[in-house]
Amino acid sequence: MHPALLAAASIVGAAVVFTWRLRETSRPITARKILIPPLGMSTGFCMFVYPPTRVPPAWGLAAFLVGAIVFCWPLVKTSRLTREGDAIMLKRSRAFLWILLGLVAVRLAARTYVEQLISPMQTGSIFFLLAFGMILPWRVLMFLEYRRLIATPSAPSAPSAPSTPAQPVGSLESPAEAG
Repeated sequence: MHPALLAAASIVGAAVVFTWRLRETSRPITARKILIPPLGMSTGFCMFVYPPTRVPPAWGLAAFLVGAIVFCWPLVKTSRLTREGDAIMLKRSRAFLWILLGLVAVRLAARTYVEQLISPMQTGSIFFLLAFGMILPWRVLMFLEYRRLIATPSAPSAPSAPSTPAQPVGSLESPAEAG
């Protein structure tokens, strides 16, 4: 594949992911929204059924660990869950977008280098394992935080006004006169 086409496809893919991630912060988060991405991504392991995509186990483990140790922690440190009433919301720091852009840049640079050493299919395998290593611990930690917040009762709301008996629509009597 032509390098310019590959770079353009990567940039479009990154833009889609950024848009999705930023939109994710405007809606309440659920356990399903936390767990589905790594579960869906795990189907990518089926690629290893095809022999040209296989890499030595040590390479695969190293890629996974680099993702989990190096690339995961900026995501963990720049995103947190908070309770807003009964809803759990994902809050990201202002640095999150810049960190995500930095991770994409590092990934593209590393991919360009690695492609010179191994086949494109093996490169895809290595970077899949790296990305899975990055996402899995981040989402597991997010899920544990979600469960902690769900188990914690929400703060009581402001005291409500004393309840008054319902009046028929259009009634001109005050509640004291009606009783």
